[in-house]
Amino acid sequence: MLQRHLGGRWADIRATFTDQIRQIPLSDTENLDTAEHRVATLQALQATARTGIQRLGFDEKYGGGGDPGASITVFEILAQADLSLMVKAGVQWGLFGGAINALGTDVHHEKYLRPIMDADLIGCFAMTETGHGSDVQRIRTTATYDPATDEFVVHSPDSSARKDYIGNAANDGRLAVVFAQLVTAAGVHGPHALLVPIRDEAGATMQGVTITDCGRKGGLNGVDNGRLMFSQVRVPRQALLNRYGAVDEKGEYSSPVESSSRRFFTMLGTLVRGRVSVAGSAGSATKKALAIAVRYGDVRRQFAAGADAEETVLLDYPAYQRTLLPVLARTYALHFAQDELLRIMHEVQTAAEPDEQQQRELESRAAGMKALATWHASEAVSVCREACGGAGYLAENQITQLKADLDVFTTFEGANTVLLQLAGKGLMTQYREHVGDLDTVGMVGFIAEQVLGDVAEITSARSLLQRIRMIGGRESDSASLRDRDWQLALFADRTEHLVSSLGRRIQKAAKDGADSETISSRTQNHVLRAARAHVEHLVLQGFAVSIAKAEDPDLVALLGAVCDLHVLSEIERDAAWFLEHDRLTVSQTKTVSLGIDQLCAELRPHARLLVDGFSIPEEWLTAPILFEERERQASARC
Repeated sequence: MLQRHLGGRWADIRATFTDQIRQIPLSDTENLDTAEHRVATLQALQATARTGIQRLGFDEKYGGGGDPGASITVFEILAQADLSLMVKAGVQWGLFGGAINALGTDVHHEKYLRPIMDADLIGCFAMTETGHGSDVQRIRTTATYDPATDEFVVHSPDSSARKDYIGNAANDGRLAVVFAQLVTAAGVHGPHALLVPIRDEAGATMQGVTITDCGRKGGLNGVDNGRLMFSQVRVPRQALLNRYGAVDEKGEYSSPVESSSRRFFTMLGTLVRGRVSVAGSAGSATKKALAIAVRYGDVRRQFAAGADAEETVLLDYPAYQRTLLPVLARTYALHFAQDELLRIMHEVQTAAEPDEQQQRELESRAAGMKALATWHASEAVSVCREACGGAGYLAENQITQLKADLDVFTTFEGANTVLLQLAGKGLMTQYREHVGDLDTVGMVGFIAEQVLGDVAEITSARSLLQRIRMIGGRESDSASLRDRDWQLALFADRTEHLVSSLGRRIQKAAKDGADSETISSRTQNHVLRAARAHVEHLVLQGFAVSIAKAEDPDLVALLGAVCDLHVLSEIERDAAWFLEHDRLTVSQTKTVSLGIDQLCAELRPHARLLVDGFSIPEEWLTAPILFEERERQASARC
């Protein structure tokens, strides 16, 4: 029942694809060198292509499934199996194929999508440059139209324009989606994407293209990352992916989006699936580490109360519970928030008529979720490693490889700090559009509408304001802290305070004559804080929605306790803010800490059930510590 609930809308896809991937022999990569690891990952990618499951995210007109939500689910399952395979698949079908699908037109779709889906044409997504990582608008690679030959000339003016860290470039890629400043006689039109061959069918590097290998990395060594430079490389005019910007044979530029800035963000917005899949895949890897650590803690014994007493199971120690169970609770919270993000993305991308505001809100939510999910993954896997002691440091027990592979997730598909700023700016845009100069009651109304949604069932802005003012007066007992409406109101209030105070700071700075760059610099940390509070509330909201969908009373009770543990752990983490702003008393924060201990004890008997709910196949959990301890105990009893 728990497994089905966690599977969500795409539970059947998860089950079917998991069974298909289980049939693919995944190499034991622990002792492979880089070259062998890359070969094994390419073979696994080709085997995955033969299942046909990768087609789900592509246009039905070209043999796809037209199901964006299912396509992200595929990447989440791959992440449980092998993170190098997941990333290589993400480059091939998510970034390379996804860019052609989203930015190209029928001529590109007809020619390329089928061989891309079948992995007959391996490709790259070349956006990031050495000199401009997250600042894509200022990339320096150029694509200049030559009307004499009806071609674009793609050129890297210097080493800062080198395309860096490009997946599939070092070995396997033949065609690259290259982002470059589009130049015609009329001027520069901003970044656009073009298809540039980098190798011929025999694997030889194309003339004018320089490919270098990034070499061995801290993790994900099954992915062949490389660097690309272009020296006056000519491609036909039709190589331009021209959905949002086209050049005719006379060299005249046209676009359905007039503003160059808006056009740029529209193009990047179509690629939002990448961030959604990274968030979900990070969650999958976190679940794998937790499955190993919790199961180990459930059988590993250490220390005894007396000479003749049996040693105590690690998970029976309150300190061990405090180490792992709040991490497990937050993983559940992020899982349900990811489910909600997936639903929104699917609905936006399958809508008959695109809605610009919904697209912007999706991009903002995806940016914030990617940041929180990958930060949590990095921290959680470290906690799991430590919880397994020295055994967790052995490569054979899988956690160190997960830690190495996950480390880069915090900076690829957008550095987390930059993405959190994007989420914050999106929140402030909503604030300006809906609030303007409204008073406090008006601001609270905005929060009720934009943040709380249907979960808290707020009848009016004034009723919400009244409830927030009552927060500090609640009695310091565990039951009051586990009231879901109170939790939602508390998190919403934190967001409201941070957003409104940020708005006042921006208004004051503007009145004092500061320019936009100065204002941005002065308020950057405040933006990050407000964005994080906002996304934390969305995470809680997603958990509350999922609990409301559960029908079995026992499941509702279990998930409710997990949610409470997540909430109290978040309150404890940010206790200084709640105290400084008089949202909680010292007595209440002490009760929060006691409540966490009580919830850990309450959930201890269900710890194994909670990690088994992740439905990770046993053959993907190869850590010997999961089996050796049971064998040792059985031998001792004999």
